[in-house]
Amino acid sequence: MNTANLQLEGLLLAISRLLETARRKGLLTQQEIETALQEADLAARQETQARNLSPAQAEGVRFPIRFLLAATNLAAGSAPTFGDTAALVGEQKDGRQRR
Repeated sequence: MNTANLQLEGLLLAISRLLETARRKGLLTQQEIETALQEADLAARQETQARNLSPAQAEGVRFPIRFLLAATNLAAGSAPTFGDTAALVGEQKDGRQRR
C-alpha cells in the first residue's frame, strides 16, 4: 500500500476524533460539523467539475470529506476503525444507500 494512503488514513482518524471531541465539549454542534462538511463537499464537487476531473478522480477528492461526514454520524463516543467508516462511505453515495 502507498505510504501516502496510510498517512491519509491516520489523518482522517485523527480529525474525526478531534471533531467528536469538539462536539462532545460543546465547541461545535453536530449540525455545525455536518454543515461545514457538506459545504466542503459542495465546494469540492464544483472544483472537480470545473477542472474536468474523471469521476474516479472526483471521488478521490471527495472521499476524505465524505469519510469525516460518515464518521461524525456514527455513534457518539465510539472509535470506529478506518475500514468500518470507509465501508460506510462506500455504501452511501450522495446521501443514498447503494443497492
